[in-house]
Amino acid sequence: MLTDDASTAAQDPCPDREIESLREFDEVVTRGTLAGYRVQSVDLTGRTRALLDTDTAEAVFLGCPMEPEAAAKVRAGGALVFPPVPGLPFDPYRGTLYSPQELFEGLAERGYAGTPDALAYAWFQRTKADGDIFSSMLRSIHDDAVSDALDELLAGARVVGVMGGHALERGSEGYAGAARLGRALARAGLTVATGGGPGAMEAANLGAYAAPFADDMLDESLELLAKAPSFRPSVGEWAEVAFAVRERWPDGGASVGIPTWFYGHEPPSAFASHIAKYFANATREDGLLARSNAGVVFLPGAAGTVQEIFDNATPNYYESRGEPTPMVLVDRDHWTRRLPTWPLLEALAEGRPMKARIALVDSVDEAPGALISLGASVEASRAASPAASSAG
Repeated sequence: MLTDDASTAAQDPCPDREIESLREFDEVVTRGTLAGYRVQSVDLTGRTRALLDTDTAEAVFLGCPMEPEAAAKVRAGGALVFPPVPGLPFDPYRGTLYSPQELFEGLAERGYAGTPDALAYAWFQRTKADGDIFSSMLRSIHDDAVSDALDELLAGARVVGVMGGHALERGSEGYAGAARLGRALARAGLTVATGGGPGAMEAANLGAYAAPFADDMLDESLELLAKAPSFRPSVGEWAEVAFAVRERWPDGGASVGIPTWFYGHEPPSAFASHIAKYFANATREDGLLARSNAGVVFLPGAAGTVQEIFDNATPNYYESRGEPTPMVLVDRDHWTRRLPTWPLLEALAEGRPMKARIALVDSVDEAPGALISLGASVEASRAASPAASSAG
């Protein structure tokens, strides 16, 4: 499951020497030095005295507003100061992941076009092809900051990826099945991570959100969501129904969505508690698969899902990330006849360790059991390895 940031911080406010809140800043300052720390996107305009009185040698301040006197002092003391960038609809130095509420802020008052999510996409559309190195640098800094926050969130978690098509509509049996899948995985103690968009991705995040509630909560939620089956023609209506579900059943289970502004016409899922949204789609896709250390379930999809299957199969084939991780493909007819991906995957796996880590199942309700079974074989393999034996 996801780590408890609060309890971790209570023991050590920033073990990675990254300060991401005023609370962390104040705790570190009481220890007498900021030397060597990295302060990310913390408003320090009210901490001038602390900055004037504290050693800041080799510290780095990323997007931290501060008074001119304080900025001059910390620079003179050997710190690097990267000031906030005015006029951006996003913070390139952010120290935490997004929440659905942050990305959809102002939805009711301004419509989707006025939300931070839509404004960031509009900025991306204006700048992605203009060749401006400053814009490309800002995108890279942002995406690296998001990756750093994602790694911090998932430290120690057993993460299972759920991949599937964005076109799957609310109200369909496929959507309900993906939601049941997310719920079953979350109840098994796994952290559900998806591509963070609509369709099968939203459904899996919804299932994880529903995990702490009685079973009828998911049934009722599916019925409510079916009133806005797709984000087309209205993202606003689609999102408002999701937030209505969240309001009726607050404090649902945690999960992660990892979407991209590269596909900016696809809004993010409102049911992922943590959203790692990227500008670079390649960084997002590889990062999602690489962090799915407990395996990946592939629901029926089209070209994007096929690409993700082989993006995952390649490091499993070469064992470039260590032991192969489980891969479960759902819907035998889809993956053997409509898009015959399974025969190629099976042929690739022949004679290699990954062969024992792949499975094809007929229905989505079989997927959790298959994934857990494959995961058990991974643990058994580790326990039987020479390194494990010598360690014992």
